[in-house]
Amino acid sequence: MLFARVYLPLALGYSISYFFRNANAIIEGDLVRELGLGPADLGLLTSVYFISFAAFQLPLGVLLDRYGPRRTEAVLLLFAALGAGIFSQSDSLSGLIVGRLLIGLGVSACLMAAFKAYVLWFSNQRLPLINGLQMVAGGLGALGATTPLQEALSFTDWRGIFAGLAVITLFAAIFVWLVLPEKEGAIEQQPELKAQFKEIGIVVSSLVFWRIAPFAAISSGANMAIHGLWIKPWLRDVAGIDSDSAAQLLFAMTLALIAGFLSLGIIAERMSRLFDIRPIPIGVFCMFIFLFAQGAMVFGWSSSPLILVVLLGFFGSSSILIYAGYAQIFPKNLSGRVSTILNLLVFVSAFFIQWGIGAIIEMWPSSGSGYDPQSYQAAIGVLVLLQSAGLFWYFLSKKLKQNQGLKN
Repeated sequence: MLFARVYLPLALGYSISYFFRNANAIIEGDLVRELGLGPADLGLLTSVYFISFAAFQLPLGVLLDRYGPRRTEAVLLLFAALGAGIFSQSDSLSGLIVGRLLIGLGVSACLMAAFKAYVLWFSNQRLPLINGLQMVAGGLGALGATTPLQEALSFTDWRGIFAGLAVITLFAAIFVWLVLPEKEGAIEQQPELKAQFKEIGIVVSSLVFWRIAPFAAISSGANMAIHGLWIKPWLRDVAGIDSDSAAQLLFAMTLALIAGFLSLGIIAERMSRLFDIRPIPIGVFCMFIFLFAQGAMVFGWSSSPLILVVLLGFFGSSSILIYAGYAQIFPKNLSGRVSTILNLLVFVSAFFIQWGIGAIIEMWPSSGSGYDPQSYQAAIGVLVLLQSAGLFWYFLSKKLKQNQGLKN
């Protein structure tokens, strides 16, 4: 009973968050036709979700500590419901952006509030499984934003979808408020600002943090941008796949993402216990495979699109291992700050990547049926170079540390 009261409202909130994140990948064609959006506009509109999400991460940590996950998430979800309502009624890019910004703000607590609640209510031994189940809930929301959303568009338009989402999100806020229990005595007093900034300074001045953070943030941002928007247009314009089939492939990609969240965590735990291999090297190896799959997109490899999207989905989830890796490196009293700062970098990265891909694609002339395939090669190629630079820095900084150790 306790598990249901804690897990179900938080899982519902996170599934809604992931649905909002990925919905534009399906409705992008409708937005372009109805409002005349270009690829840069589309990239900006979709990515502003990430910037408001990122901007609230540091204040969110304070709110969760002071007011607890129940009150924090329930109130924030009201902003998401308002944003969905505004989005459904907007006739201009600026109105859509305001709605999308409010949605990003409103769902910014859905994962971190869950992690906070699980720490409060469950033992450390149960956390890996429960955290994995939370990620699965998000994956189910992402699944809903694929073929099911495509089918729903045959009964209503994108405005009807977002009006319905506003109602569902309002229900989720009420559900969290009424069902999620409050842990008595768990809400902490807000620490002094001086202490907070000092803790943040310890993290941001740490070479250990910055060794992997750039690669992880860019890799995770690339996954969000490709999965959340650009894979469906790529399948249409490069692979020549119709909308219904592309939605089915997006469904398969999301299933692979869920499988990655579940299995990579289990693999990392076993590798750590049996062979003393930490999560970060495993995450780096898997992010390299994700990078390799993006390289296939650059060269226009579309002979087996199912294999491609499965690789992108499964290994695109691997940056989540870096959070567990940091938890093993930094002291427990800094773990929340470390996760929040990395989350900030991830969502800032996702914002610029998703918008930047659209801006690069717009440099090529587009036809009425889609965008120039060469524009995707250039955009994804820049993305591959950025991640390659992050990977190079990871190995270079490790080498520098080893050389410094030898000198000492």
